[in-house]
Amino acid sequence: MSWNAVYRQVKKIPRGRVSTYGGVAKAMRLRAGARAVGYALAACPRGQGIPWHRVLGAGGRIRVPEPHAALQRKLLETEGVKIGVTVDMKIYGWPFRKSKAAAARKKKRAKPRR
Repeated sequence: MSWNAVYRQVKKIPRGRVSTYGGVAKAMRLRAGARAVGYALAACPRGQGIPWHRVLGAGGRIRVPEPHAALQRKLLETEGVKIGVTVDMKIYGWPFRKSKAAAARKKKRAKPRR
């Protein structure tokens, strides 16, 4: 199975913002959910600019084992994300939204016929 769709979704998270494994899965309507996103990011190839460090566990917790957790913490801090025990998702959380074109198509389909 190819994880490219997960990587494309993760690339949408801007610098200084984070999402959760479940948030990525929900945005993709991924059947296997957060666990599948975790597997995809664990297999993340190097050198392709995939910001794996911007994806956290539920509640803003870093869920990767050391030494990767220290690297994730360092990368997030260089982007301006403040990390205590958890990351404040109200401040730094990234809500995936549908594109304006997709929203317009949905609105057009919902228009009542006369």
